[in-house]
Amino acid sequence: MISPAGLAALLDAPDRPVVLDVRWRLGGPPGRPDHLAGHVPGAGFVDLDSELADPQRSGGLGGRHPLPSVARLEQALRRCGVRAGSRVVAYDDGDGSVAARAWWLLRWAGLPADRVAVLDGGWRAWRAAGLPEESGASATRDGTIVVRPGGMPVVDAEGAAAIAGAGVLLDARAAVRYRGEQEPVDPRAGHVPGAVNAPFTEHVGPDGRWLPPEELAERFRALGVGRGAVGAYCGSGVTAASVVLALEVAGLRPPERPAALYAGSWSDWSSDRRRPAATGAEPGDPGQR
Repeated sequence: MISPAGLAALLDAPDRPVVLDVRWRLGGPPGRPDHLAGHVPGAGFVDLDSELADPQRSGGLGGRHPLPSVARLEQALRRCGVRAGSRVVAYDDGDGSVAARAWWLLRWAGLPADRVAVLDGGWRAWRAAGLPEESGASATRDGTIVVRPGGMPVVDAEGAAAIAGAGVLLDARAAVRYRGEQEPVDPRAGHVPGAVNAPFTEHVGPDGRWLPPEELAERFRALGVGRGAVGAYCGSGVTAASVVLALEVAGLRPPERPAALYAGSWSDWSSDRRRPAATGAEPGDPGQR
């Protein structure tokens, strides 16, 4: 994570970071008009649906936001000026849960942990601090990054089920979706059997900024996270990336051993009727409120 003041200071540094604006909302409206109206100086807009994900496959298998192809991701990052040694900061308009998708993909693409960050508090915190902004479309830049996938662990449905059985599988969705009381988007309600509810909204405090590492660590330890296998999923693999980030910020999963992401998430799992869907709270699940 990086603070607005920290990012502002880097914008004038010789090692100026590439800034990615990934504002996006489930169900819209699109984030590009917001980018054109105002953004961090020099930030390039990256569309989550068309650039940070491949098109959804027929039948829903693979999830609503499948991981992007190498060519798709490489083209988007190069347009924004990302190079092999770039420092990159991603932001959204809220709690960092969407920007974490860009953070995760950059790490997956091969950028080292110390070169990628998420803006704490996002665009709202930047504006609240009275920091400079600009409007209009950002210039296209000539990046040279070569995407080399595999820098972050990914699991499929079978892998997610294995983690739920032998370790801790964290479900980042709201409790009502986890328990199966509501399902506004995906084919079926419920959760992966054995998964523990860990809503991504609880990474932040009342001020919209992320909780301190020690508080995040306490929260995840209460959910059963220890030295064993840990994985995360959500609805489509977007906000679950913020759980992977939060575990790293908390110091519970070092950069060299990050938690696994079930990229297809519940949208993939629920598309296959052969897979069981659990409802209600798991016995002894500390994640239920």
